[in-house]
Amino acid sequence: MRRKDPELMQRISDYIGDYYRQNHSTPTTREISSAMGLAPATGYKYLVEMNKQGLLSYENGEITDLPKIKKTETGYFSAPLVGSIRCGDPETEEEQVEMYVSLPVALFGKGEFYLLRAVGDSMVDAGISEGDLVLIRKQPDCEVGDIVVALDENNENTLKIYGGIDKKSNKVILRYANEKTYPGKVILVNELVIQGVAKHVIKEL
Repeated sequence: MRRKDPELMQRISDYIGDYYRQNHSTPTTREISSAMGLAPATGYKYLVEMNKQGLLSYENGEITDLPKIKKTETGYFSAPLVGSIRCGDPETEEEQVEMYVSLPVALFGKGEFYLLRAVGDSMVDAGISEGDLVLIRKQPDCEVGDIVVALDENNENTLKIYGGIDKKSNKVILRYANEKTYPGKVILVNELVIQGVAKHVIKEL
């Protein structure tokens, strides 16, 4: 492997620090490569080498720590914004992630999180409007009343309120939260896979 240019690594480090201070999130590999005039594959190799040298922490395509950031931004974690809910597990691979958003642990707690952008109006009574970012904690279980990201038997994802089990049909209840447009509306499904629980709604970054 050819030796990496230390001056370029410093430029990359400076760019990430400047980007973070302006956006409160870390740039993607593609954004870093573009800013440095590198091919994405080359940018990736530089980030891997910088990780080996302890200049930053780079895992699963995500920059999780940078010394320049750490001095002023302790107690933060990065949550990937994956855009929309897809069939199956939400995609968090590098090519599916729009950006990484840095959030304080003290405010949002610990766990494995990702962000989804709300689409539609079915959850407005729960404070979730079109375009809001919903912070989801990945977990396989939930309680009645939780707002969940769930996969039904038709392999369709949805963001709804978990209503428990319907006694008559023995089906799982998912509730809407918009009484004006969908008064009393529920969805009954035979099987449901809980992919996460909504913990916070972010109106703007």
